[in-house]
Amino acid sequence: MARAIHALMLALQDLPRRPVLIVLAQSLALTLLIFLAAGAAIFFGARWALYRWQWLGEVEIDMAGILLVIGLIGASWLLFRGVAIAVVGLFGDAIVADVEGRRYPEAAARAVPVRFAKSLRLGLVSVTRLILVNLVALPLYIPLLFTAIGAPLLAFAINAALLGRDLEAMVLARHPDRPRLPRGTRWALGTLSAAAFLVPVVNLLAPIVGAAMAVHLIHLRNRDIA
Repeated sequence: MARAIHALMLALQDLPRRPVLIVLAQSLALTLLIFLAAGAAIFFGARWALYRWQWLGEVEIDMAGILLVIGLIGASWLLFRGVAIAVVGLFGDAIVADVEGRRYPEAAARAVPVRFAKSLRLGLVSVTRLILVNLVALPLYIPLLFTAIGAPLLAFAINAALLGRDLEAMVLARHPDRPRLPRGTRWALGTLSAAAFLVPVVNLLAPIVGAAMAVHLIHLRNRDIA
């Protein structure tokens, strides 16, 4: 965990740079657009279906609309992590390249360019894995709901593990010859990143900082091995 905290401090120093801020703006805009488009499609599609087949009366339809909005807000909060990481993955090579170019020039010189198709595939795999793993864990979530804190703790643990893997993959895509991080280090990376996603406003920066953290952890470890 100490190494992960050190990587976090380095990542925060990398944050105010122009290339990183550009990726931050692009990723936030695209993430917001995805949520707005998906939410609007679901909301208006559901209302059209209710009016089309007259399943409910006028008052019931209005109540259903309110419940749907609440549900969409809740779903957006739950899915924000997955969508944000997937979106950052599309632009993540720019962040990784910027950090490597300044901090680890030797590694940057050996890096393999990551094509858009591969970045897109990594992002889709990340979101799919997030949904499938949480669906598999659903039988555990349900009884833990009665413990008040059990379900959130399980969700945090699962998402921390997935986050560490996703952020590591973002960097290793440029360095396929590098070994994976030790499990404990990868877990610490995911834990700190998952914790950042829980804090309002900070969660907007979490994907960018997490990507920079992964760069530092992988290359600092390589220096120690060398």
